[in-house]
Amino acid sequence: MVAAVAQRQVRYVTPVPAGAAEGPVARVYDQVVEEMGLVIPPVLVHSPAPTTLAAFWALFRESLIASGDVDRAAKETVAAAIGVATTCPYCVDMHSVAMYELATEEDAEAVVADRSADLADGRLRALVRWAATAHLDARTALPAQLTTAGRAELLAVLVSMHYLTRVVNVFLPGFLLPSGLTPRARRRFKRGVAQLMRSLLHRYNAPGRALGRRTSRSAGVPPTWAAAVPPLAAAYTGAAEAFEEAGARSLSPAVRRLLWDRLAGWDGSDPGLDTRWCERLVAGLPEPERAAGRLVLLTAIASYRVDAEVVAGFRRHHPDDVTLVEAVAWAAFTTARVIAGRQDATGAQRTAGDAFGNRPVPR
Repeated sequence: MVAAVAQRQVRYVTPVPAGAAEGPVARVYDQVVEEMGLVIPPVLVHSPAPTTLAAFWALFRESLIASGDVDRAAKETVAAAIGVATTCPYCVDMHSVAMYELATEEDAEAVVADRSADLADGRLRALVRWAATAHLDARTALPAQLTTAGRAELLAVLVSMHYLTRVVNVFLPGFLLPSGLTPRARRRFKRGVAQLMRSLLHRYNAPGRALGRRTSRSAGVPPTWAAAVPPLAAAYTGAAEAFEEAGARSLSPAVRRLLWDRLAGWDGSDPGLDTRWCERLVAGLPEPERAAGRLVLLTAIASYRVDAEVVAGFRRHHPDDVTLVEAVAWAAFTTARVIAGRQDATGAQRTAGDAFGNRPVPR
């Protein structure tokens, strides 16, 4: 019943049902169920493209689920705050529910309402302030008392969530909890879900065990911020290669170059509801690439603006599910790696595109 509801939440693509999964998809599903209780919709979204699914699961599992120097409460708080910053209500619901169990109900709702000053826990308050602005040029530094490994883990959450919020905004509805609930009923519902998740949220999950995780064949240099945590460094280098290959399969060099050029001058701000900036950038491309460029740019800069019309325009030229998932995933990850590239383990500024080595050259 729960699995059927989760599958119905996915838009635009047909996910692989948990009962019909085989090979690498089945193996990832099994681990997701073991560590999260069910195959969650963000995992289902990726299932038409198995290598992209494995790359996403490596990102998400090794940053948020695997145990490390930073406790799960801090990671879920950062995840919820990034959901607010990227206008992803689904992600805000998902991670604030975890905060009900790992932190406090009042602190969770303060994050949901974008009121960081109201958090009673000073440690979490500092992390929320960082997470809310880490994607901007004028950003707040990570708290100085963190260990080097702890900084690496939170920067990994930053990448995972800036990736995931964009993908979720495209493929999932704008809510996780049932619609129509009153504020009091929402809180009651969250309390109930948090209690059901209690044992999973407090369990130990060994780092480096993400199933389907690939080893980079090109032996790329891992990001400097991940070096203190070898399982993270390995997972992210392999994921970066997988996402680049997905982009090369699904998008032309001109479209990928268009996004890299836009991100090079992007200050992290939200352009709002006006999409004329996007139309100006794609105007010089032929129609198939214009449709792809529109999808990629909006996914990266204003993912909540990707609607059925944008997706339909892309699918007129690329009707299969795999290409759509890979195109969106590449755009989301490219943006996340640029955001990470602005910070290293000490919070120092870095150049866009330098999070996993030099900027890839579209081919």
